[in-house]
This record gives sequence, structure tokens and C-alpha cells, in this order.
Amino acid sequence: MSLIRTASPHDLPGVYRVCLQTGDSGRDATGLYRDPDLLGHVYAGPYVAGQPELALIVADADGVCGYLLAAEDTRTFERWQEEEWWPPLRAHYPIPDGDTPDAQLIRLVHAPPRAPDAVVAEYPAHLHMDLLERTRGQGIGRTLVERLIETLRERGSPGVHLDVAADNSNAIGFYRHVGFIAVQPTRDSLYMGLHLTGGA
Repeated sequence: MSLIRTASPHDLPGVYRVCLQTGDSGRDATGLYRDPDLLGHVYAGPYVAGQPELALIVADADGVCGYLLAAEDTRTFERWQEEEWWPPLRAHYPIPDGDTPDAQLIRLVHAPPRAPDAVVAEYPAHLHMDLLERTRGQGIGRTLVERLIETLRERGSPGVHLDVAADNSNAIGFYRHVGFIAVQPTRDSLYMGLHLTGGA
């Protein structure tokens, strides 16, 4: 039996573990990184710290096994990251030489990617969801997305987007199934969006 609840700071170790174990387009990325915390620093931690009311945790008897993390306003969230989240990480992780997987993530700490203006203008909220294998196929992903959509609509958000790896066909298929549409492809990913107002 899995339980869905709002995140707390105590969930960070479990969230980081899930982020690592799904960090290779949904597959386990543990063997790819020397520093197991880097993926979590970039893709998970700031949501639990910066907008915990929109961070939903999936937990079972063995601990955290999934999450949906979101920011209501992407640009506001990015400003918070610049002021609060990135500075201590930049001090801890100097810009590296080389092009190892760890080095690539550290460079994202120093120069985080930004969603395209056209995407954010129409879909200002964004989400990031990962589920361990044992949690998939139970309808939990749909439940998480539906809960977030309900919350964002209550807050008056006009739309939500996400950025999914272009080779993660399972995730792309899932998001299409719950109503997201392809908005803008990039070299190695796809931005997808969902309107939350105007009869969408």
C-alpha cells in the first residue's frame, strides 16, 4: 500500500535516492555518477525546500518510492533558486574541467537551464515526477498529476509544463494520456504543456 502526502524536509534523503534511481530516463543512474547527491541537488531538492506545499511524496513500507515536485510560477522559482539554493552549492562545487556526468551536472548548478519564454508565458507552472519501478502501473502517476492540477487550478494558474527526455518514450506516452500536448522540442528533450483554464 502506497501513501501520498505532502513533502517535509525529512523526506530529502528518500527523494534524492528516488531521483538517482530514476535519473537515466526513468532507469537507475546510480552507476553513472560518483557523487550520488548531484542529481537531487539539481532536480529535486530545491522543490522540497522552496515550494514544499506543491511537493507530493509517495511512500510505502520501504520508504519514499516516488514524488511529484512542482513550482507554481517558474520564473519566481528560478529567482528563489538564484538567491537561496544555488549559491551554497556553487561554493561547494567549483566549475570542473572535463565532461564526465558529474561535471555536466555541476555545470548546471552554475548555469541552470531556463524554460523557453514562450513555454513559460503560456504554461507558467512546471512539474517534475519520478516513480520507482515498484510504484509504477498502479495509477499513482495519474493520481499525483490530478492532485497537482486541482491545486494549481485553485490557485488560478493558467497552465503547467514539463521537460521530458526525448528518449523517454514511456513518460511522453503517459503525459499525453493525461492530457499534455507537445509544445516545443529541443535537441534532446521535449517540452509538454497542459492548459488549466479556458475550458481546457
